[in-house]
Amino acid sequence: MRKPHPVPLLRPFEGAGRATAFLATGVLIQTAALVVLAVPWLNGGPTKALSCLVAVLAALAVLGAASPVLTRMQVARFRSRLGTEIPAAGRRWSWRQVRYHLVAGPLIASGGACVLTLWAASAVAATVYVWIWALPPETRLAQAGYTVQAGYLTAAGLAGLYAAAWLSGALVRLDTRAALERLGPSRAERLERRVEEVTESRAGVVDAADAERRRIERDLHDGAQQRLVSLAVNLGLAKVTMPGLPEDARKVIDEAHREAKEAIAELNDLVRGLHPAVLEDRGLDAALSGLADRAPLPVGVTVDLPARPAARVEAVAYFVVSETLANVVKHARASRADVEVEGRGGILRVVVRDDGVGGADPSGGTGLAGLARRVASVDGTFSFSSPRGGPTVVTVELPCVL
Repeated sequence: MRKPHPVPLLRPFEGAGRATAFLATGVLIQTAALVVLAVPWLNGGPTKALSCLVAVLAALAVLGAASPVLTRMQVARFRSRLGTEIPAAGRRWSWRQVRYHLVAGPLIASGGACVLTLWAASAVAATVYVWIWALPPETRLAQAGYTVQAGYLTAAGLAGLYAAAWLSGALVRLDTRAALERLGPSRAERLERRVEEVTESRAGVVDAADAERRRIERDLHDGAQQRLVSLAVNLGLAKVTMPGLPEDARKVIDEAHREAKEAIAELNDLVRGLHPAVLEDRGLDAALSGLADRAPLPVGVTVDLPARPAARVEAVAYFVVSETLANVVKHARASRADVEVEGRGGILRVVVRDDGVGGADPSGGTGLAGLARRVASVDGTFSFSSPRGGPTVVTVELPCVL
């Protein structure tokens, strides 16, 4: 249901009651803190310089010890009175909080006390006619000209009410800003939390992308790949069971059969590049061994892992080795390649080297930039060395729990 628009003259008072109650609660809380500071001086206080210093330090120590309690009270005040949530700071006690309770809080509470006084005085002045008519009739008649004075008081009271409403809102905004700055997390803590949130979000995106790749791999393997296999089998049977076909028809069937087998081979390569089933079923060692067996040049594989890493780290490591070996076959003119995978101290280290001609350039379209981005998606580091004449060495370090 839409809220009715307030009368223009009453618009400045919208939310003033909540702001005033908020300030009143703040005055009560800060009064408790000020009493702590004033206790040593209630009976005249110490007279010697050293005694004064000790009294001040003792009061500050007590206020510092009570800082977590005062902070919880202030946070509850902002939540209940304004609906403003102040995030919890990283530490239960900090000088930032003490400075709020020692400086900002008392100053704002003093301003709040003045505003509350202005509210009360203005309300009395604005309703002066009510108080006048409460007097006995003979007293009212004896005061000639009281109506003019009452008119002035009423106008001053109304002006004071408008001023009190504006000052209440201004103090609430000032107090909210100070509390968020001093009672909440510091800028460094906020940045750290933001980095953690971004890291978690990115990890979720990477996991979702890996899950989507696995789904596509399953769909291709169980759908399109099986259809192509069935088509190739049927074309092969047609060649065998229909020997009396015309030569033109036989050529067409032979061509279709060859295209179907090539499509199956390309689809197999695509499926393995997305997320091979052997990687999910048997782990990185078996998947890399399969890559080496299919490579057109000798590839040595050494895997030393104390435990299986996370699925997304496995996927990145497999992708790096797969793409690097593909680059070796296409560009390196190498006679051999070696793959070393080692897990130590929470780091999965992958090294791929070949004895080719070297000279790899990230800007030359060899896919090195794409590998670096894929590695960075899990906070890994990517480096390579490829001098002219070789060898080319690609080194990747991926953080993981082993």
